[in-house]
Amino acid sequence: MRSTHATRLLSGAATVALTLLAAPALAQSDIAPDTSQTTAQDTAQRSQPDTGIVDTTAPTGDDIIVVGTAGGGTRRQDAAFAVTTLSDDAIERAAPNSTADLLRTVPGVMAESSGGQNGANIFVRGYPSGGDAQFVTFQLGGVPIFPPSTLSFLENSQLIRLDETVQRVEAVRGGTGSLFSNGQPGLTVNVVPRTGGSALHGLAKFSYTDYDEARGDAWVSGPLGENTGFMIGGFYAQGNGIRDPGFRAEKGGQVTANVHHDFEGRGSVEVYARYLNDRGQWLLPIPVIQDGRKISAYPGFDAGTGTLLGPETRLTRNVQGNTVNLENGRGADVINTGITFDYEVADGLRVRERMSYLGGRADTVGLVPDGPPTAASAIATALGGAGSTVAALSYVNGGGAVASGADTQVMRAGIWSVQKKITSFVADTALEWKVGGNKLTGGFYYADYTTRDQWALGNQVLLTAEPRARLLNLTLNGGRTATQNGFTSGDGFLVDAYYKGSDLAFYAVDELQITSQLRVDGGLRYQKHIVDGNLRTPAATQVNLDGNPNTLYDNAVNVFGERRALDPFREGRWSWTAGANFDFTSQVGVFARYSRGHSFPQFDNLREGLTIVAKVDTYEGGLKVSMPWLNLYATVFHNKFDGLATTQLINNVALSQVGGAKATGVELEGALRPFAGFSLAAAGTFLDGTYQDFFTGGGAIDNTGNRVQRQPRWMWRVTPSYELPVGSLRPSLFATLQYTGDRFSDPENQQLLPRFYQLDAGVSVEVAERIRLQVTGNNLTNEIGLTEGNPRIIGSQGTGPVLARPILGRSLRFSAALSF
Repeated sequence: MRSTHATRLLSGAATVALTLLAAPALAQSDIAPDTSQTTAQDTAQRSQPDTGIVDTTAPTGDDIIVVGTAGGGTRRQDAAFAVTTLSDDAIERAAPNSTADLLRTVPGVMAESSGGQNGANIFVRGYPSGGDAQFVTFQLGGVPIFPPSTLSFLENSQLIRLDETVQRVEAVRGGTGSLFSNGQPGLTVNVVPRTGGSALHGLAKFSYTDYDEARGDAWVSGPLGENTGFMIGGFYAQGNGIRDPGFRAEKGGQVTANVHHDFEGRGSVEVYARYLNDRGQWLLPIPVIQDGRKISAYPGFDAGTGTLLGPETRLTRNVQGNTVNLENGRGADVINTGITFDYEVADGLRVRERMSYLGGRADTVGLVPDGPPTAASAIATALGGAGSTVAALSYVNGGGAVASGADTQVMRAGIWSVQKKITSFVADTALEWKVGGNKLTGGFYYADYTTRDQWALGNQVLLTAEPRARLLNLTLNGGRTATQNGFTSGDGFLVDAYYKGSDLAFYAVDELQITSQLRVDGGLRYQKHIVDGNLRTPAATQVNLDGNPNTLYDNAVNVFGERRALDPFREGRWSWTAGANFDFTSQVGVFARYSRGHSFPQFDNLREGLTIVAKVDTYEGGLKVSMPWLNLYATVFHNKFDGLATTQLINNVALSQVGGAKATGVELEGALRPFAGFSLAAAGTFLDGTYQDFFTGGGAIDNTGNRVQRQPRWMWRVTPSYELPVGSLRPSLFATLQYTGDRFSDPENQQLLPRFYQLDAGVSVEVAERIRLQVTGNNLTNEIGLTEGNPRIIGSQGTGPVLARPILGRSLRFSAALSF
């Protein structure tokens, strides 16, 4: 993504968002639409050509944001909530492994991208969650991509990719997010695309990694007529992935196009479309060795690059006769189209409309390990009962008998298939009336969304405990056959369902500039959540497919029960907020805010009879300092969360997790620029989050007082960067050292995820403002940092071989870009 001299001069390694949003020269590049409306100023700015030149005379703190405000936009220095903005240059230097990986730069957010391009786990400010991204909403141009932030096997980041068509990404934590759009009280991430201006511009870029991934990006924008511009671009990539299974596991691309027209200062209209067809390997826990805080690789299994998936497990036929191709991985094949309209119908009165439609598929297939490596003799006992021994152990696909027999280290893993066909329609209509220092905004939000789910979980296979694992057949004493082509079981947890949801909400917000220094705001929202559906889940009894008790692999296979209607859900809730911002000077200000938000149960909760509506009360306040040589943003928050309701799948049984939590934390971000060309940026989060009346294991375990899972007390990152122009060359060096503290993988706090450091660095050189060459390195020390233990058990894994999901190993990315 194309950089600017002023941006690079003031920014640190752009993996830290604050460096870029803090710089006073970013007045032109950090303009962003609100989550509910597009501002007049934003319209004017976005219509300008992206020349790569920044107005360095812009006054300090004049960057206009803002996600989650009532309308018109405001300087970040005036915003009464915590917001982070990442420019295109920041995104490029960060070189994120996935869309979710970029969120590591946002204070208060714990983003785990170790699952690959898709299937991220994202946690926010101590909100309790079992995984996925339950309290994170992704938007495109201010409109939710898919209104439910998380369904099982589908979170929002799976439906969008970052490419060169993205102008910036902006994120708000808490604040007024619970009032606008889909009413997200956690984290709202808005992806803002480029638009065309009065001149023709474009970029072509090629990148290649040391693990043989090739990617091409391109975009072009320009005029279609007076006050009308276009943009079209996208990417295509393919490779085996850093965890190479021995076949093409990563493949796909994305195309985005829009046409933007300005009504000569009165407003604008924009029509856009984005098509995504991309898939990647769903990365799951692998075996590692744990001894307390000491983590090491399992013998023969590289913790940074190893994967169980391999050529033998890529294409299999299970005991029910169904074929599953794991090459399809996890991804999306969706189209997202929409229109945004903003027009001043009379002096002080504006109307804004945002509509979008999304439709397509978001499927998941993966090799899901059941437990760490163990001896084949232990598996024989588990499958055949006490007294069972190994009579024969052989390879399924040639090679004969396994030499070490009963002592061979083996694993079981399920071949899971989840198919989802999804649709959504969103419309957000608002009126803004501005008189003097008062601005009143009222709006109506409507969303309608569906999903057609077909799940087949279970289907376990017996594998060698090694990368690219081989399938094994096992025969027990007494002539009993434990496997069929490696499969030790058939279907476990089954779902065949159709769900339909609707949300209707009214919101109103008033902002009042009382004095030149003091601004207050308050607002409320009422939302009605409606869900219907019908479904089939496993029948009460299992079946023996062939009627033979000596073929153990198909003796207890789940089959569908009768189709039933989902109990209808129809409930509404009020949310509200009040805040104030006071500027001591144009460079120093403070804010305070209280907000109440809600999160409604979605399809998977209701399937299991969990109808609880989550409630979040948040108190936050902050200090903002914005000077030419220093920027500092500090936020203190306290939230109380009631009503989490999720399920954990244990032995093909969905067990509930219900209850609440409370959290107190501090978020810091800042940048120091002591002399031209050098910057030192830093960000950090302290979080004290604990469960309150929180029960797991179907209500059997009280976790009150335990730390909220997967969220550390301490996270921080430090980013120095230096640029020294030499003639027509502009070389730049940057690095980021990130610390992630101790966490627990489970609510019971029995699976420790030890603290770890990650070092990233890079160098870029711009030649004559047209050619840019860059090398970035991720995890240069090849750290084994764990982000997940074994989520399919309750309790400790003990010491020695355990299942865990480490961060990706050391990698390098080389890129060359030409802009015009």
